[in-house]
Amino acid sequence: MPGARIQRGERVTLRSLEDEDLPFLQRAYANPELRYPLGAPLKSRDRLEAWIEDDADRFLVCLDEDDADDGTPDEGSTRRIGAVTVEDADWRRPDLVYWLVPEVHGEGYGREAVSLVVDYVFRTDDVPGVGAAAYDFNDVSRGLLESLGFVEEGRIRKDRFVDGGYRDTIQYGLLREERQDERDR
Repeated sequence: MPGARIQRGERVTLRSLEDEDLPFLQRAYANPELRYPLGAPLKSRDRLEAWIEDDADRFLVCLDEDDADDGTPDEGSTRRIGAVTVEDADWRRPDLVYWLVPEVHGEGYGREAVSLVVDYVFRTDDVPGVGAAAYDFNDVSRGLLESLGFVEEGRIRKDRFVDGGYRDTIQYGLLREERQDERDR
């Protein structure tokens, strides 16, 4: 079951990722509706365990019932709907990686979750900005980033082989002062 509450928004809660969440992650990475937009290969349980143990900040995106415990909630009081990762925060500008299960796409949960993580990064790390990337064909992810004030910073042409062809990766960035300006409006 998901771990302790890290941050709560209006509708979503970020919780720590625990070993018990591996089956949820495995199902997600096996789902072509997620794997192809992420460009992520299938991962064995061993690779997922190693991935969880590295130094990145990893959060489950959950929908909590009103009575969900702040610590370790009962299985029925929270629902896993995705994950957000903050990578490389210890040695350069952090990069965000995020996904949600397809059944909740289009409901605004992704925007809220990524917004919460951006706030978390700027609150916990002394960094000037945060980055994220999206493939050229992933209009939804690109729109989410742009709606939060991220700015396109570059394009890596034919960066990854995804679903039968090489695709461009578009790099986005959001500076701390841009986030504050957005909040002040």
